[in-house]
Amino acid sequence: MVSRSPLDVVLIGGGIMSATLGAMIQRVQPDWSIRIYESLGDVAQESSNPWNNAGTGHSALCELNYMPEGPDGSVDPSKAVSINEQFQLSRQFWASLVKAGDLPDPKNFINATPHMTFVRGRDNVDYLRRRYEALKDQPLFAGIEFSDDPAVIAEWAPLLMKKRSPKQRVAATRTVAGTDVDFGALTRGLFDDVVGKGGQLMVNHRVRSIRRMKDGLWRVRVRHLVGSTPHEVTARFVFVGAGGGALHLLQKSGIPEIDGFGGFPISGEFLRTTNPAIVAQHKAKVYGKAAVGAPPMSVPHLDARMVDGEASLLFGPYAGFSPKFLKHGSWFDLFASIRPGNIVPMLAVARDNFDLMKYLVGELIASRSDKVKALRAFMPTAKSEDWELITAGQRVQVMKKDASRGGVLQFGTEVVTGGDGSIAGLLGASPGASTAVPIMLKLLQQCFPEKYPAWEPQLKQLIPTLGTTLNDTPARAKETMAATAEVLQLPA
Repeated sequence: MVSRSPLDVVLIGGGIMSATLGAMIQRVQPDWSIRIYESLGDVAQESSNPWNNAGTGHSALCELNYMPEGPDGSVDPSKAVSINEQFQLSRQFWASLVKAGDLPDPKNFINATPHMTFVRGRDNVDYLRRRYEALKDQPLFAGIEFSDDPAVIAEWAPLLMKKRSPKQRVAATRTVAGTDVDFGALTRGLFDDVVGKGGQLMVNHRVRSIRRMKDGLWRVRVRHLVGSTPHEVTARFVFVGAGGGALHLLQKSGIPEIDGFGGFPISGEFLRTTNPAIVAQHKAKVYGKAAVGAPPMSVPHLDARMVDGEASLLFGPYAGFSPKFLKHGSWFDLFASIRPGNIVPMLAVARDNFDLMKYLVGELIASRSDKVKALRAFMPTAKSEDWELITAGQRVQVMKKDASRGGVLQFGTEVVTGGDGSIAGLLGASPGASTAVPIMLKLLQQCFPEKYPAWEPQLKQLIPTLGTTLNDTPARAKETMAATAEVLQLPA
């Protein structure tokens, strides 16, 4: 069965990216038809599910991988500032929708949670102090605190210091303006809004292929997984926001821009406790330093979480390997993604990332007692019986061509756009969901260059600082963050 009337927009994947893009398009082009296809029985079940990510609201307040130490010992705040700028755009967009009544009570998806960094050892303490000095005068990091006094750190986060050896040198930073974001609840809220404004959401529908037709439209082949009824639709624009599944679909689309891209899947696990006596003692998200060779997504952290109104603590992640590209994917995903054009980049990545391979092997053979031992490095009083091991989502890191090295592995996100802008997809992982708004804004600019100037005034009503940088104007940064905090019911 083929739908004769072309849809204006087809969004593939029921995650935060498709939800954000759908909400934006409806506001700048409300007459366009939008249909979303999700292979599972509900939206936000893969990377956007709150138990498949840490919900940090990545703003570089505590994540050390955005400020690596240079060979000369210097620390450059520019990447951290850039990530924070992006998160501020997301906050403004969410606040506008809350203010308009298009998103529910913000307490359903965002809550104030201090962001901390905690390190051990003389060299790490020295690094953290230098990082603090580089950030404390940046307007977007106003209010960041540093301490190497165990008593002060114990006040900030008691579980970090209880029964810790007094001989161990420690230091921490804290920003009380951090947040915990339930991206599952946010995604559902955005899709409810999209559907309420006329969009169609088709769950249990798996997109099998995307092919360009002679008239320039895209033919999308879909199978209804419950009734196994195949059908086809045509679309003027297709966005592939299917998480790890995006690579396969973009490869099937035949666009030359995807040539040379590969994917490296990394799975993860967390330890979680809902014991009220333990949860009550820790009200922050605390990030440490990654192990040598570990990917950025494996930075250890002890997080306070609020999911569906229930408080818990999460520690991890513990990295692992699975050839699946999605948590609910196929064991053949990795092998099916191999193409003549990406074999060389993939082999080059394997050659140049021995430390990563070694790290993953170590994680794979780690026992439960090893995992609890890693937790005790953060929380010395942790007892194994209080914590359960949960499986997190799959992340597919981008492998791509590189002229000098043959191929490189990158840990950010990558928007792949067809030559005429009628198809686009998103590859990669962190910072992901937290920067969904700026990522989708970039996509709108790339895919609709002729329409974007007419859309920009409406987008600026939703995101007042669009096109500017807050960190360069301290007064405006303070004013904007206070305004969004008020709407989102967060401390200023």
